[in-house]
Amino acid sequence: MLYVTNFNPRFTGVSATAAAVLAAQSRELDARLVGKPLPDCPAPLSLARALQRSRHAPQGLPFAIWHVRRNAEMQAALLARDVLRLPVRIVFTSAAQRRHSAWPRWLISRMDAVIATTDAAATFVPHVRAVVPHGVDTARFRPATDRAAAWAALGYPGRSGIVTVGRIRPEKGTDLFVRAMIRALPGLPDTTALVVGRAKPADAAFLAALQAEVAAAGLSGRILFPGEIAAPAMPALLRGASLLMALPRYEGYGLTPLEAMASGVPVIASRAGHFDEFIGTTAGHVVAQEDWSAAAEAAVALLTDPGRHAATAAAARTRAESRFSIDREVSGIRAVYDALWQGPS
Repeated sequence: MLYVTNFNPRFTGVSATAAAVLAAQSRELDARLVGKPLPDCPAPLSLARALQRSRHAPQGLPFAIWHVRRNAEMQAALLARDVLRLPVRIVFTSAAQRRHSAWPRWLISRMDAVIATTDAAATFVPHVRAVVPHGVDTARFRPATDRAAAWAALGYPGRSGIVTVGRIRPEKGTDLFVRAMIRALPGLPDTTALVVGRAKPADAAFLAALQAEVAAAGLSGRILFPGEIAAPAMPALLRGASLLMALPRYEGYGLTPLEAMASGVPVIASRAGHFDEFIGTTAGHVVAQEDWSAAAEAAVALLTDPGRHAATAAAARTRAESRFSIDREVSGIRAVYDALWQGPS
């Protein structure tokens, strides 16, 4: 029996990874979602119901596993194991490539097993049982048979699109993307850039400044801010895009470039997260941190060379399928579960 927690009502990058993994895990394990709904996953149980169901060990197993990914979820699992003394063990996935603050460090120290998403992330946490990169559902994220038609179906102007996805804030490098697009779009007729994501109230002034910068450049009709796009609509958006750009100043892992690659979309990214490993030498281009000018130049060079773009798009899909599929991630996680179940209870 596996319980996967999701206590965040918003669909974040962590939510996306949990959803993709749980949807696949449900095909081979008695897996239950606890907390808030996730797309393509079983209907969630309440925390109270999950605690009640965890009172007894599953048939044939010494304990249930609770797989957690956030502070509040670690706390709930510790309540189950250490306060209520239920037969459960806790697995935590860590993607952060920086030192955690004191409270999460203590919580992580209490986990039975930690799965790091990268070798770098593994250096910041204890109890690492395995390094398992996040994967992408390559059936859900797949290339369009006709990219131009897929873009037209989205209803945005132009004949092609460049997309960035993520929270609108300085850490995500939204301003770097905007500057890159102001530099690149004059050389890319009929191309529209989309800033997909929302700004929290604290970042409202940051967003307003970006929109003013776009307006001053005369590109308000070509650099658009459509807001957050619901998870079910994301595959169609990426299938229509010609390029995804990700220029964060910090990223723990970053799943959207993988989703783009699986969709046959080349990626231009800054040297953050796991982007170097994703892209390699074939699926796009990696630029130095903050180098929006190099990102702009790379975008123009790629999108004005149809043959190169087609080859890069095909290589992106191949690399996502062969190295970063969701099945590889699920297999790596299952090995950690099995080691716990087979070890001392």
